[in-house]
Amino acid sequence: MPSNLEHVEASLNYLAPDSEKPVNYMYRPPEGVSARTGTYVKHTMPIYNARAILDELSLDRQGFALVHQQSTVCNFYDDEEVRAVYYPEVARLVKQATGATKVHVFDHNVRNRELMKRGEKGVSEPVRVAHNDYTLKSGPQRVRDLLPAEADALLKNRFAVINVWRPIRGPVQESPLAVCDAASMVQSDFVAQDLKYRDRTGEVYSVAYNTDHRWFYFPHMEQTEVLLLKCYDSDPERTRFTAHTAFTDPTSSPDAPARESIEVRTLVFFPAASSP
Repeated sequence: MPSNLEHVEASLNYLAPDSEKPVNYMYRPPEGVSARTGTYVKHTMPIYNARAILDELSLDRQGFALVHQQSTVCNFYDDEEVRAVYYPEVARLVKQATGATKVHVFDHNVRNRELMKRGEKGVSEPVRVAHNDYTLKSGPQRVRDLLPAEADALLKNRFAVINVWRPIRGPVQESPLAVCDAASMVQSDFVAQDLKYRDRTGEVYSVAYNTDHRWFYFPHMEQTEVLLLKCYDSDPERTRFTAHTAFTDPTSSPDAPARESIEVRTLVFFPAASSP
């Protein structure tokens, strides 16, 4: 990729080299236990404008790609409408973009810092630490958890976890999403982190700093623009993880409206010929 791309300089939060293993409680933890552990350090990084290299991006190389989709959803904050209308739209989109034989949509988050501050149920704020949503361990485990009757058969062939991220309203100005070119990362950059739920313990990756990392974003994303992020792939010959984080765009106005976005998680299954 060309090294003279337009970019901004921004501070990103990486896991500190001497940090204990991070643990995040996804519910109120026991008395005296911290809801979040782990030490993070800021590193200023160039974040390149990926619009200039759209045709060069691939889920199987960089780990992310931008596609376009008109949605018929009226209210992305309506959980029932999202599940009834948007989930099928996402399944069709991912199937078309990847050539998968089966796409299982299983979860979503909506993010809006202002609504979260007001206590709106089911709304989160953007995550401002570099991370990846699944690990070598937790990727296959989600298939077993969500599709237990089919898991043994499905896990015999290649599968992936792909996140589908889009603005609820555009253009995005505050807290845009940065993604790291997977070709600039190595496995040792990913550090396992526990997510504690009431009924299970999940696992994600925090990210350790590496000077080789190349970060990208799509400035001023609109509601019809959809970012696909590969968060797991069972095939070791392809890109397996894609680090990402929200960041403060120094070119954004201080009074820019809070970012509103929705991310949907999908399990994506491929035919036997695509197996490693």
